[in-house]
Amino acid sequence: MTERTQHPWTGLAGWAAVTFATAAIGGAASVRSDDFYAQLATPTWAPPASVFGPVWTLLYILMALAAWMVWRRAGWQGARVALTLYLVQLVLNALWTWCFFAWRMGGLAFADIVLLWLVIAATTWLFWRVRPLAGMLMLPYLAWVTFAAFLNHATWRMNPQLLG
Repeated sequence: MTERTQHPWTGLAGWAAVTFATAAIGGAASVRSDDFYAQLATPTWAPPASVFGPVWTLLYILMALAAWMVWRRAGWQGARVALTLYLVQLVLNALWTWCFFAWRMGGLAFADIVLLWLVIAATTWLFWRVRPLAGMLMLPYLAWVTFAAFLNHATWRMNPQLLG
């Protein structure tokens, strides 16, 4: 038996810890995001600030499960590129929150989210190849980041004085 089959719950805890560490790092940048978000002119289709927390919590759970499933099926050796891309997209995910909310750099945040989308798409495809269910679990995340990219762009363009 390999390490990943002997201790499956330890692996799940590890992927959840890495994924939710990303949430915490991003969360540190958005401590006062509700106040800032309320100051922004947003498109009519923008959700209220209260939607983001529950959506992201669900997405982080699905992401951690997907990474764990790929790791369980193939391990680091069999899914090195997929799991590395997963970690890269986590970094880009946390960086976006800092760019947008802490540093208030709308253009940099938009560039980051476009790159994030590309890495999520590649990760999703590679996860799908290892374990289709893992790829499916990444689809809501990809959809949300697609929506978020459009929202980022529209909000940035509507608020040049706040998101320079």
